[in-house]
Amino acid sequence: MKPLFLFAPGAGAPSSHPWMQNWKDRLSEIGDVQAFDYAYVREGRKRPDPLPRLIAAHREALSKARERHPSETTILIGKSMGGRIGCQVSLEEKVDGLICLGYPLCAMGDQTKLRDEVLRALTTSILFVQGTLDSLCPLDLLERVRTEMKSPNFLHIVEGGDHSLGVPKRQLQATGQTRDDVDQRILQAISSFVDRLNFL
Repeated sequence: MKPLFLFAPGAGAPSSHPWMQNWKDRLSEIGDVQAFDYAYVREGRKRPDPLPRLIAAHREALSKARERHPSETTILIGKSMGGRIGCQVSLEEKVDGLICLGYPLCAMGDQTKLRDEVLRALTTSILFVQGTLDSLCPLDLLERVRTEMKSPNFLHIVEGGDHSLGVPKRQLQATGQTRDDVDQRILQAISSFVDRLNFL
């Protein structure tokens, strides 16, 4: 049976955004994908709701997704804020894995304001997919947090990637890669993580 991916967007774009749709299509190769929007997006507001409301909306989306796609394996995947809220939800709901596409470790890029408390509380296996140029998640800070986490945690690094895992065209050309090559390697890392969940 295919795993169920509940796919949450970041703070600044809806699930209909081309970035989300690209990853929804790719993830569909390895599982059933259900994307959703938080209430503030559906209501046309730009400012994200307070954390409790975001968590409640995420839990509601999880419940609906499980009704539509019964699966033995449920994975919460999210871009930036969506990944962070997924981590919060996993403290209250039983899920099999977490995938963060650009975890926003530093609030507003401020390295003195780390969003690491939820990571230290996790017991669910997690995969971080991080760009080396992501100012919201310097890899040295993430590495420090990872060594202090209780849950099995894994990291896929996108060389030259920004917070949206994008790599500059010039760098791609210099290394003879395409955007598709980068995305395929990310998908392979996700697929390997999902396979590994059966043995953790």
